[in-house]
Amino acid sequence: MDALVGATLLEFGTDWCGYCRAAEPVVSAALAGHPKVRHLKVEDGSGRSLGRSYRVKLWPTLIFLDHGKEVARLVRPVDIASVAQALTQIDFQSGEQ
Repeated sequence: MDALVGATLLEFGTDWCGYCRAAEPVVSAALAGHPKVRHLKVEDGSGRSLGRSYRVKLWPTLIFLDHGKEVARLVRPVDIASVAQALTQIDFQSGEQ
């Protein structure tokens, strides 16, 4: 993931997670204003090394990357404003506004 160019949102979770399903509309609404941000959903769980390498403990965990470097992190987001604020940070960092 360090080799990713530009703004990327990694979303760690699972399809069956209630918290993940509750966060879906919040994340989708916030992403609507940031079409250049790459959004990667990562199915996480036991034996999955990527989640462990990012120290993911709860789902969903959103990790906002600028050129592969973590800029912000949200765990179990419940409001569009916090997700939008973090997205603005990576859009700004990447110069993609």
